Amino acid sequence: MEYILQPWPWYVSGPCIAIVMFLLLYFGRTFGMSSNLRTMCAIGGAGKHVDFFKFDWKSQRWNLIVVLGAVLGGFIAHNYLSNPIHIDLSEDTIKDLTVLGFNGAGQSLLPPELFSWNSVFSLKGLLILIIGGFLVGFGTRYAGGCTSGHAITGLSSLQLPSLIAVIGFFIGGLVMIHFIYPILF
Repeated sequence: MEYILQPWPWYVSGPCIAIVMFLLLYFGRTFGMSSNLRTMCAIGGAGKHVDFFKFDWKSQRWNLIVVLGAVLGGFIAHNYLSNPIHIDLSEDTIKDLTVLGFNGAGQSLLPPELFSWNSVFSLKGLLILIIGGFLVGFGTRYAGGCTSGHAITGLSSLQLPSLIAVIGFFIGGLVMIHFIYPILF
């Protein structure tokens, strides 16, 4: 019998996130991934052209370690702590995904209908990447942070703007998956 690794249960992963948040708050730092993009753009010289990127990026070098940790953690989790082939989806979800054009739903973490090079370099794939990238970039700038920053840091420090942003993220996600996604695919 093949042993299939499952995601860490909430009672392990939740306290791990809480410990990281405690350490960040203790050292006067905040968690968020979108600020790392700003730092990388500033390192690349974007501050010469756009005032938003003119800041002391060297004070944010510590945050780039978060990006490195996310990449390494994802690699380790995918290659050593999980079974990337089998996904335990309900029959209803598989039926819904099949109707949307996903053949072999549940057989791969990254469905080829979205994540193959053929899909990425199609007109539809390029438009989704460009428009989606713009909307994510615009949204994180307009909302003053990304989903992880607002949902983890903002909510844990009881910030009302983060609560409003998280509610907006959930509503936007529901609208996307139930109304817009079926039109696109």
